[in-house]
Amino acid sequence: MLLDQMGIAHSVKPVDIDESALVNETPEAQVARLAEQKAKTALVRLENEGGLSESTRVLASDTLIAFNGVSLGKPEDKEDARRILSMLSDNQHEVLTAISVASTTKQVTQTITTKVAFAALTNDEIDAYWDTGEPADKAGSYAIQGIGGQFVKAINGSASAVVGLPLYETRQLLREFGVVS
Repeated sequence: MLLDQMGIAHSVKPVDIDESALVNETPEAQVARLAEQKAKTALVRLENEGGLSESTRVLASDTLIAFNGVSLGKPEDKEDARRILSMLSDNQHEVLTAISVASTTKQVTQTITTKVAFAALTNDEIDAYWDTGEPADKAGSYAIQGIGGQFVKAINGSASAVVGLPLYETRQLLREFGVVS
């Protein structure tokens, strides 16, 4: 949808990779590694399907939430979501989004950091939010573009990166690869 918003023709090729953090891996290193790995995996898949050419460009991204230098993944259950959202409550955290563009000859990856300030949340608000179903499969237990957006007091950085694709930086990277002018 965000690439549509930018007017860039594309097709979506989801890839399945292990997104687990490596031992002692920082959130910044993890998000960049995952975006790079997704792009490489998509290139290999296209090659195996006979759809890879010199003009092929693959864009992959990954987004994660970091609080005090620790990556916050998707909640395991309601109690885990309560723990995560309680940590974020009345605090600032970082949303890290890495974008990686790859061709048959090169790959460039960039990580964008956006600071997000959350409102103070009560346990009742957290429980009601969990009951909507939205936080169950979201990194950091919330979706800014959804119901969870009501908890965000301020954003310092790229709002589109928090949704999952930093539009400005993506356009610049795609320009470097000759996809857009």
